[in-house]
Amino acid sequence: MTRMMINALLLLMACGVLAFLGITRGTLPISASQLWALLNGEAARNVQLIVLEWRLPRVMMALLIGAALGVSGAIFQSLLRNPLGSPDILGFNTGAYSGVLVALVLFQQNMEGMTLAALAGGLLTAGVVWLFSWRNGVETFRLIIVGISVRALLMALNSWLIISASLEAALSAGLWSAGSLNGITWAKTTPVIIVLLLALLATGMLARRMRLLEMGDDTACALGVPVERSRLMLMLTGVILTAASTALAGPISFIALLAPQIARRLSGGTKGALPLAALCGALLLIAADYAAQHFFLPYQLPVGVITVSLGGLYLIALLVREARRQ
Repeated sequence: MTRMMINALLLLMACGVLAFLGITRGTLPISASQLWALLNGEAARNVQLIVLEWRLPRVMMALLIGAALGVSGAIFQSLLRNPLGSPDILGFNTGAYSGVLVALVLFQQNMEGMTLAALAGGLLTAGVVWLFSWRNGVETFRLIIVGISVRALLMALNSWLIISASLEAALSAGLWSAGSLNGITWAKTTPVIIVLLLALLATGMLARRMRLLEMGDDTACALGVPVERSRLMLMLTGVILTAASTALAGPISFIALLAPQIARRLSGGTKGALPLAALCGALLLIAADYAAQHFFLPYQLPVGVITVSLGGLYLIALLVREARRQ
């Protein structure tokens, strides 16, 4: 077995363990025998309700959203050839959150409406960033600076929308802005699951083109890859993955930044390791959600608070390492 396969199996096992803990740990613990009875259709009604309706949707969406954010970050870091080229740094998840706020605060939309609004907000933000970055081509550093600037403007817009909303809408939006998996049900997740699975499938079909683009535009073109169209399609899928995740859980930061870099180290420096990036993202988010639920009792924190803390520690470690090199 290759190094990448071994690491993928270890990541899968870690995700499985955390998923089991997420299902069984809580105010009402669920034993292994109760889970077995549930699989056999013999569990009590309260066990069915707790596991199938409350805890399982949260665990499954933590894994799926984490995988989507990891893949999205891998796409942008590969296309931009820059470890800071993640959708949260570029402001795409902030744009998606702006779409959600408009749908929630101004039009009182349901989950389907907010999902569409998040997609529209993320795609519009990506278009604006791309437009202002274009100067006979897109230069990576300019794109990142423009993305940071647009993100700052959108954060100001989001703050204005929240203070202009009713108290109930403002409280919901404020909790959502931190990134939270609380209150997730199957009814809320259906439209997001469909969008994420389709976007992940499209990314898998474009993975070979992404690997060839990493070799340089001239080499990719010589190998028959339509460079600009492939880059645009990859960016589109990356934005959709981020926007759909934001529609359900809010702007969860730093998963898209950290997961691809961890995956690259686990794969021995191989670029374009999308499956490992997905597994790393899933593991990071489900671990952060478990910590948010159980490490600060009697309080439960939004998962975004944990991911921001992890991201901040990671950036500090990078700065210390770079300072030591000089």
